Amino acid sequence: MKAEKKYKTFWSFYPYYLTEHSNRLNRNLHFVGTGIVISLFLLSIIEMNWKYFACIPLAGYGFAWFGHFFLEKNKPATFVYPLYSLGSDFVMFFHIITFQIEKKMEEAQKIIGHK
Repeated sequence: MKAEKKYKTFWSFYPYYLTEHSNRLNRNLHFVGTGIVISLFLLSIIEMNWKYFACIPLAGYGFAWFGHFFLEKNKPATFVYPLYSLGSDFVMFFHIITFQIEKKMEEAQKIIGHK
């Protein structure tokens, strides 16, 4: 049975995405995985070696899914919202490096409701 998509826009999805990442260690794992994804992408272009590019899904999903299955104990949003989830990884990465993540988490909890 296919899950019904509740979110029609990226920015309506993003607060939900954040509430699914309430565990700080899970967010940190996503941050590391996204950082490695960015590095592998750039390295594959610089070195013109597509083997690096092929490792991107393992790096990105490996860290993220470990965090969801073992820390959050929830199902990754990637299964229902693959593109929104991918984009949200990068937005959350940006919010972490710009020290906005705590504020964004609070806003998300107000919008979605506290878990």
